[in-house]
Amino acid sequence: MIRRSWVILTALLLARVGFGYEYQTLASLGPGLMSRLHLDFATFGSLIGAYMLSGAFVALPLGLLGRRFGDRLVLGGGMALMAAGQALCIAAPTAHGIALGRFVSGFGAVAMMVLQSKVIADWFTGPRFMLAISLSSAAYPVGVGLSQLVLPPLAHAFGWGAAFGSGAAEAALALALFLAAYRPAPGTTDVARGFSFPTGREAALSACAGLIWTAYTACYAAFLSYAPALMTARGEGLALIGLVVALATWGNVVATPLGGVAAGRWGAPRVFAAGTAAMVLGTAAMGAFDLPALWGAVIGLPGSVHAGIIIALGTLSSRAENRAAGMGIFFTIYYGGGALAPALCGIAADAYGGAGGAMFAGAAIGALAVPAYLAHRALGGRNALAVAA
Repeated sequence: MIRRSWVILTALLLARVGFGYEYQTLASLGPGLMSRLHLDFATFGSLIGAYMLSGAFVALPLGLLGRRFGDRLVLGGGMALMAAGQALCIAAPTAHGIALGRFVSGFGAVAMMVLQSKVIADWFTGPRFMLAISLSSAAYPVGVGLSQLVLPPLAHAFGWGAAFGSGAAEAALALALFLAAYRPAPGTTDVARGFSFPTGREAALSACAGLIWTAYTACYAAFLSYAPALMTARGEGLALIGLVVALATWGNVVATPLGGVAAGRWGAPRVFAAGTAAMVLGTAAMGAFDLPALWGAVIGLPGSVHAGIIIALGTLSSRAENRAAGMGIFFTIYYGGGALAPALCGIAADAYGGAGGAMFAGAAIGALAVPAYLAHRALGGRNALAVAA
């Protein structure tokens, strides 16, 4: 049983890596893509946000469907759509075709994300849960980092089709491993399937946690999406751009699990406060001061320590029998904000006259995590925080 749980987690981690890889594809192909398709920053930001758009409408229904039809069908179907959307981008390499393909891939990612944390909570408890959820959170920046490393040379050598095809292949691999390994966790097979709704308090806690995650990811995504364009405008070389992105992404991989450990020692509220301050200040500083390697390190290390804590908050805001729907609420908020935030950052960049405006907008959005966190605590989320720690 222990071995199966870790194989299932591996499949989920691969899918989460694929999520980061697919989401970051456009930013990785960045200036060249904007030039070839004649895009302004606002349109470019909208194409990035297209990956998130469907989640605002289908996250909660997918959570309810997961409860009704089971994790295997809904989660596996999501991974299949992640691959199919990338294939559509290959078939129609235009702005409209890429937008549609990212919408389809994003739809699949919603199904995967909504049920992923629920499956982890089914299979892992106690300290193993915090470790597993932190590893899951850290998998996203792995995908982002791989996208930055792999896609530019791949697209240069073999064209856009190969770049999008690599994302399809990764999602297909995750799907195959998941279907081969997944079984319902012991103690969950006897739960009657049906449409189960969270209580009002659970819904409010899940919504607050979703707002926290939206603010964090919007700030982080603003840094990763617009740092290459900002540094290019400042005359920085490709080597330095790659270093900054690597610090912000691979640092996150180390910092997120360490943040889970730190939460157990010093408490989740302190780790959250420190991480949020570092993320917001680092992003704003990137727009104001030309010390990109320093700000990349700030974003990747202290700015990322609280990612696992936020996901744990969302997962534990509802009881086990309502967790799928609770995470549907969590991701409804997240995906709605995730579709809107890149476009807002792009508009800010156009108004400011450069990508620095996107950094300031991302930092402002990231600061909204603080009132959302305080609201979660005021609603009685302290017990969830204690478990997460």
